[in-house]
Amino acid sequence: MDKLVIRGGRPLNGEVTISGAKNAALPELCAALLTAEPVALRNVPQLKDVSTMFALLRIMGAQADRSADGVVHLNAGPLNDPKAPYELVKTMRASVLVLGPLLARFGQAVVSLPGGCGIGSRPVDQHIKGLQAMGAEIVVEHGYMNAKIAGGKPRLQGAHITTDMVTVTGTENLMMAATLAEGVTVLENAAQEPEVVDLAEMLIKMGAKIEGHGTHRIRIEGVDALHGCDHQVVADRIEAGTFLCAVAATGGDVVLKHGRADHLDAVIDKLQTLGAQVDALEDGMRVRSKGAASGELRAQSFRTTEYPGFPTDMQAQFMVLNCVAQGASKVTETIFENRFMHVNELVRLGAKIQIDGKVAMTEGPAALSGATVMATDLRASACLVIAGLMADGQTDVERIYHLDRGYDQIEVKLRALGADIERTKA
Repeated sequence: MDKLVIRGGRPLNGEVTISGAKNAALPELCAALLTAEPVALRNVPQLKDVSTMFALLRIMGAQADRSADGVVHLNAGPLNDPKAPYELVKTMRASVLVLGPLLARFGQAVVSLPGGCGIGSRPVDQHIKGLQAMGAEIVVEHGYMNAKIAGGKPRLQGAHITTDMVTVTGTENLMMAATLAEGVTVLENAAQEPEVVDLAEMLIKMGAKIEGHGTHRIRIEGVDALHGCDHQVVADRIEAGTFLCAVAATGGDVVLKHGRADHLDAVIDKLQTLGAQVDALEDGMRVRSKGAASGELRAQSFRTTEYPGFPTDMQAQFMVLNCVAQGASKVTETIFENRFMHVNELVRLGAKIQIDGKVAMTEGPAALSGATVMATDLRASACLVIAGLMADGQTDVERIYHLDRGYDQIEVKLRALGADIERTKA
């Protein structure tokens, strides 16, 4: 099993290219199931979850390959078995995103209920309720969702759907299903994330009729068939945010190529108030900071919420900043019930954090010293890497398979910016 060995205390300088967003690439790989024509996706990150999705598409009979120039080529024309088995779904919750496209195009689907995730329960009931409103008959038995279109109809039917909560994957699943439904579907309380918008833009290139994406109300007019397309995956705002926090913590001057400042307004606002400088560029962002060691960073309280609010996926990375900045701060987590698992590991490094339910209180500045720590989930891993970049001495981050689920070669990118970091066998 791999681990990262980090020797802290170095500022970060230079340029880093932000990869395509995993949370856009995964639903877009599933969107290829909506057509029998070839689809090309550019800027798809090389991650474990992406490889798992390739395997899932192939097991159903679709073709999925990455060419030498990095372009992913998909063809669901030969797909012959619309079933997503547990062995693959259990490793990646995003697998549930095949349900809507399979049902819409083939009139049936068998998809395993997803396995658990360390950061809390993420039920699929909103997906099921939405598809039922569109005329699907879904029976859950033996751990599988058995779905078909009710009443022998050839197509799903348009419907007015209001989800009980804002759900990103739910919005994506229902939007994909609605593209081939008969009539008009309106999704109320829809997710507004940039990844949802990017998926909608891809579907529009395929011939879908979608309006309102990026708002709480999305209108989809179903069409008879979709065609292939060539699409570039939007840059990963969470990877960009992670690098912004890393530079703010260590100090330095870094250009984030392809990073979208307009997708990180809430994070950038807090970073600016904290004491870092972030500027939008024509094709990216620039971040400058004197670092925590300057004593000029000021801790910031924040509350996670749905987009465009402060993202839960940036909570852990920003909390590290608060630990080494001046003053006390309060971090309130409203999205997931078990998302403070990184706190115990940060405390091992010397951070002063207390938890009270959904609130974590930090007291800074703490002097972090290197130790062996263990990654517990994807974003927790990233926060431990940032902590290691600042800590005195050597930090070993173990169980980095979590990290590899969401970051494409993070240690290579950090090393190019001047960090002393290497991947070794644990």
